[in-house]
Amino acid sequence: MNPWKGLKNLPREMWIIAAGTLINRTGTMVLPFLALYLTSKIHLSADKAGFIITFYGIGALVTAPFVGRLADKFGSYLIMKISLFFSGITLLFYPFVEGYVQILIITILWAIINEAYRPANMSLISHVVTSEQRRTAFALNRLVINLGMSIGPVVAGFLVLINYSIIFFVDAATAIIAALFLLSFPIHEKYRNPEENSGKIGLNENESKGAFKNFAFIYFLLAMLPASMVIFQHIGAMPIFVVNDLKFSPSLFGLLSMVNTVLIIIIEVPLNISMSKWPERLSLALGAFLIGLGFGAMAYASSIPAIIITIIIWTFGEMIFFPSSASYVAEIAPPEKRGEYMGFFQMLFSASMAFGPWLGTIVYEHSGAKVLWIWAFIFGLLSVIMIFFLKEKKINTRI
Repeated sequence: MNPWKGLKNLPREMWIIAAGTLINRTGTMVLPFLALYLTSKIHLSADKAGFIITFYGIGALVTAPFVGRLADKFGSYLIMKISLFFSGITLLFYPFVEGYVQILIITILWAIINEAYRPANMSLISHVVTSEQRRTAFALNRLVINLGMSIGPVVAGFLVLINYSIIFFVDAATAIIAALFLLSFPIHEKYRNPEENSGKIGLNENESKGAFKNFAFIYFLLAMLPASMVIFQHIGAMPIFVVNDLKFSPSLFGLLSMVNTVLIIIIEVPLNISMSKWPERLSLALGAFLIGLGFGAMAYASSIPAIIITIIIWTFGEMIFFPSSASYVAEIAPPEKRGEYMGFFQMLFSASMAFGPWLGTIVYEHSGAKVLWIWAFIFGLLSVIMIFFLKEKKINTRI
């Protein structure tokens, strides 16, 4: 049996979206190395660097709900193209800014523009595939993201040895090229399930409500938050821990990050196809547990093999957790409000990015890495407990 067979029936529109995302993500260099850039090049303390990353998350947090509604009104595809082009333009100016306040300002501006892509992207995917294809489509989307990121951070690890500024220009170029690619392939946004309506999906007391008034949906976001904050340690405390505490080079950190992306490239799509009939709470809880376990195990990791094992553990959690959560949101959202729901869903990750790396670097700075990683495990368990109080969504039984 071919574990990739679930991809063959995905529509042309999904492959265009995936190709544009791949082009953009191949140049993802700045965000994974931002903490190192700020501490090594700008000479900021770890907690100040974490606070700047928090500002990135705040920018994304503010953007998400408005972008979701704009996507519902003007089209998700248009928002994606605008986001890619102007995020590239913003990155061209970033390496010329050195003052702390100025860096905060350009970071939040970049975040607002760059993160507008995500809710629009998820909303468009929800529309162009059928309900049966959603988990596979979201897994494919993450596959191309990580395929690109298996290249970007690794290359960046060597480019920063020459000059940190280079990674900003490469990241900017790929974003602009991706915008031009999408501009060349128009997509007509339409529902693949015109008969869809929220009455078939469950959570009946909330089925016709907007995202902010759907209390079951809000609880779902809160349940996802602790584990999501843990996963974003990979752009906050983790690179600082690997370079400063374990005394490995930035280029080695780039290579270690490749473990995560290569696993996702090879395993995530067939893994999610094989788990397509799992109860939602079980898959989400398992993902959250593995995320907490993987990062928590770093408290006892000091060698390259040990770090690789921890990355493998939390990567499996990530591969289960994120496609399942995106699919869950797509199913419970009314079709005409998917942009809004995906906007609020994106707020979850923006809040995680805003507070996860910041809190992580504060704990790292004042209490040490071991305490940080133990708390990461506790946060993962907190999500697991909250997930078991989620209502099971009632979707069509078509598989």
